Amino acid sequence: MVLDVGNMNDWQRKSPLDWETYVNKLVKVAVEKHEYEGWVLTVDPVSATIVLATFPENEKGSISFIMGHAIQEVEILQEGDSDMKQRLARISAPEESQAYSPEELEKRKKALKSWLETNHIPVDEQGEQGRALSVAGVLTIEPPYGPEQCSSANEIILSRVQGLLQRFLQQQELPAQQP
Repeated sequence: MVLDVGNMNDWQRKSPLDWETYVNKLVKVAVEKHEYEGWVLTVDPVSATIVLATFPENEKGSISFIMGHAIQEVEILQEGDSDMKQRLARISAPEESQAYSPEELEKRKKALKSWLETNHIPVDEQGEQGRALSVAGVLTIEPPYGPEQCSSANEIILSRVQGLLQRFLQQQELPAQQP
């Protein structure tokens, strides 16, 4: 099988190490009749697609994907300072580290563990510093301890515990909503 590389552009021919030099930098990307400007969050090593982050004034950041095959030119406009690097890192940081302090996570974990124990569901702490909860040894709940953070090979148990967790979270929200 012969691969036709005649259609690859210069950007696609670069190596991942070359692309890495663009990360955390403000760039202008030329694509046919358009130009895009933003901070390079990452470059997909398979498709050469650039993930750009922009921060319009008084708005949350937005993400754009510029497909590698369409890129004609990439120009570095500015190096990212340490503040910008941290801002870019927060975009791809897990939800737990953005939304909850360590104290809040500990409070959520203790409340959930107590609730599970009250409902006669066996639960233990596990993992580094006991951050994860293990339910009956067959299901794990990671921070921030919501239904999406449940994992188990047993889909029936997974579904049931996710349902229980959803009810627990709804019960937690009710007192806060009442005047």
